[in-house]
Amino acid sequence: MLLLPSIAEQIVIRRKILRLSQSGLAQKAHVSRATVDALENGRLGELGYSKITRILAALGLELKLQEASPRRPTLDELMNEERDDQGLDRRI
Repeated sequence: MLLLPSIAEQIVIRRKILRLSQSGLAQKAHVSRATVDALENGRLGELGYSKITRILAALGLELKLQEASPRRPTLDELMNEERDDQGLDRRI
């Protein structure tokens, strides 16, 4: 399960890759800079669906649903996922 702190970490990484300030991201996503700051620094317990999707969309990201796996991923699966993620970063 992907928790808000994990999403926040990806938001920070992507924001920095895109060279956006917190204010710039907030403006693009139509949320307050305080919301972005609280999210990125773990001071936000919950964030509504519309806000998180606007923030992600402003960064060119999206939430994706998939069937939950009843087992833990293998090392090979994790390495392939990491390789795929790095490949995406190179296209930016």
